[in-house]
Amino acid sequence: MLRNFARIAGGIALALALSGDPAAAAGDRITVASKIDTEGALLGNMILAVLEHAGLPVENRLQLGPTKIVRTALTSGAIDLYPEYTGNAGFFFGVDSDPAWKNADAAYRKAAELDKANNIVWLKPAPANNTWAIAVRKDLADKNHLATLDDFGTWVAGGASVKLAGSAEFVESPAALPSFQDAYGFKLTADQLLVLSGGDTAATEKAAAEGTSGVNAAMAYGTDGQLAALNLVVLADTKGVQAVYQPAPTVRAETLAKYPQIRDLLEPVFASLSLETLQTLNSKIAVEGEDARKVATDYLTEKGFLK
Repeated sequence: MLRNFARIAGGIALALALSGDPAAAAGDRITVASKIDTEGALLGNMILAVLEHAGLPVENRLQLGPTKIVRTALTSGAIDLYPEYTGNAGFFFGVDSDPAWKNADAAYRKAAELDKANNIVWLKPAPANNTWAIAVRKDLADKNHLATLDDFGTWVAGGASVKLAGSAEFVESPAALPSFQDAYGFKLTADQLLVLSGGDTAATEKAAAEGTSGVNAAMAYGTDGQLAALNLVVLADTKGVQAVYQPAPTVRAETLAKYPQIRDLLEPVFASLSLETLQTLNSKIAVEGEDARKVATDYLTEKGFLK
């Protein structure tokens, strides 16, 4: 997502992205791209497989690069379609402080409305929120009846023995842990925090799963693949503290007008992708080492999207 993508020096990747494909530029193919991360590969392969199965002419540009690269390629017309997150539209248009981003329906409507100026259409998103979250070990959640951050706040405020691993950004940024603490009425002291360098949720979640230095809670992203494998539970943000990041296909309006069946093909697929489903599928790729294309096609076949 936009919040933690790496900058690429030299502009080489950007030049490649913007060079496009001659056939796509001529309108002969639907150029499908994705971000370079695990979930980008999964969702991109789903889009590609469904369109291919329907007999549409596609060009594979999956795992093209981080957010800035892929978004620029879409707005320039170098690609036609890729999966994006609703909350990122707030950063694209410089209105990330708008409270609309903290409500799933409002975030989707606002993203779709803002991008009309770029002739880009947002198809309906998946009912899964890949945003900043707090996860705890499942045994701890079960024992203490922790399902939401309301439960967690009450538990911590009551003197529970908790230690959370997070990045410096998560711990210090007003939009992250401090906002959770303010909303849910708890406060973690310095000795209840393990601050790890970088923003890798794989490291924070592993620390919680393994009890490193007494850690039993972690900074996470909602659909992280390793959560299920590490037996961690994401606590629900019932008060909408964080912006909503639901994945949705974004497509050039010109391309959608030429191939209107794209909407009917992709929206049911994304509607099937719950938080738990994406966690499980991402885990197959990130933890079990399965090929993203195989994971995508196996799921689509199982659900009847591919015959």
